[in-house]
Amino acid sequence: LDEERLVVTWLSQYGALPKGMITRLLYYKSSDTVGRILMGLKRRRYITQLKDSQYYAIDRFCEPKPRMIAAIWVLLEFITQIDPFAHSQADRPSQIFFLKEKTAYEILVLYEEEDHLVRLLQPQEGTKYIIVIPNLEFADKLILPDAPCLFATLEPTDREAPKVTFYSA
Repeated sequence: LDEERLVVTWLSQYGALPKGMITRLLYYKSSDTVGRILMGLKRRRYITQLKDSQYYAIDRFCEPKPRMIAAIWVLLEFITQIDPFAHSQADRPSQIFFLKEKTAYEILVLYEEEDHLVRLLQPQEGTKYIIVIPNLEFADKLILPDAPCLFATLEPTDREAPKVTFYSA
């Protein structure tokens, strides 16, 4: 199935992901169907469920990558507008690359004291950048590339998904 290939590809590129996130990445399938896809892959040993966790991974030694998880939460804000095959792991320093309406986007997640990583971006014509920052004040420290940029912040909620807020540069 295409969806099985997608799940294996995403887990290979993004690292361990929680079931809820995989379900949202496969937004066009029901939660029950996604559960059956995951169980089938697990039964055939293409993926594993991490011990005592809702995370799925390619192997039991894989760890969730917090920076990648944050980038995927931002990606999920656009997921119904992009093709399931149109996102992948980006080149460093960005985490995710995706295409939306013939426009390329890169998501870069920064932590405190990492403002220097923005200088590693190599802007390409037609690419927009979404820079995930710890707080809005952090944006003042950044020297932005000569390319369209948006900022995003993630705020924890009582649900699994954080609240994603976007700001223009």
